[in-house]
Amino acid sequence: MDLLSNSLKYWVSHKLTTDPGWADLKIIISDSSVPGEGEHKIVDWIRRQRTYPDWDANTSHVIYGLDADLIMLSLATHEPNFRVLREDVFFQGNKAAQACRNCGETGHFAANCKGKLSSAHRFRQLMPGEKPLKDPTVVEKAKPVDPKPFIWLDVSTLREYLAVELVVPGVPFPFDVELAIDDWIFMIFFVGNDFLPHLPSLEIREGAIDVLLKIWRSELGRMGGYLTKNGKVNMERAGIILEGLAKSEDEIFQKRKEGELATPSFG
Repeated sequence: MDLLSNSLKYWVSHKLTTDPGWADLKIIISDSSVPGEGEHKIVDWIRRQRTYPDWDANTSHVIYGLDADLIMLSLATHEPNFRVLREDVFFQGNKAAQACRNCGETGHFAANCKGKLSSAHRFRQLMPGEKPLKDPTVVEKAKPVDPKPFIWLDVSTLREYLAVELVVPGVPFPFDVELAIDDWIFMIFFVGNDFLPHLPSLEIREGAIDVLLKIWRSELGRMGGYLTKNGKVNMERAGIILEGLAKSEDEIFQKRKEGELATPSFG
């Protein structure tokens, strides 16, 4: 890690002095000598910048990574202009063409192959599924790999959707979108993250987030306020959410058992 850190410092110094495109950039390297996980150190830096009097509230932020925690951390900053840059993990690219089993080239079938057979296979046909021996005198070219495209996740748009989803009519206190979003982030912790395991009855693929949101909406009036405020959790109100979850656990486990029984096993 020390070698990597020194290499990064050298590269940044080189680019700042030789590349005009880097002339106005401010580069901060927080290596392994600084405690903390990467994304948390980045978000903590953003929070600290907000305390300065010259902070521009319209500053735009972009953070790169596939970790879903980046979405939660971006929401938790309450910054209005935040995006997460991610690779499109579902991108398939161009399917590779089937190579001829005689000559190894693409664009034709073995039955129509007019290329010269390798010396090892000149006097016999290849068996089905058998691959031809490689000619050691031929240098193979590396096959091009389709790079995965990047996609933007606009956190401000997600905030707008949450602002609509989290409105609960008829509660005896005014709606606060920032506190509601903080409540939503807090409840996601029950589903698990990099530091906490999920509760046994909560699985994302089983609709755990919808279950928690349903309980929160139904119990918000009874709680008399939001679960969180200024980064602190009201434990009494959190207990009401857990009581609601406890009432749903029997049904959740029953559905899970029925799904396991209905799924054939091969052993």
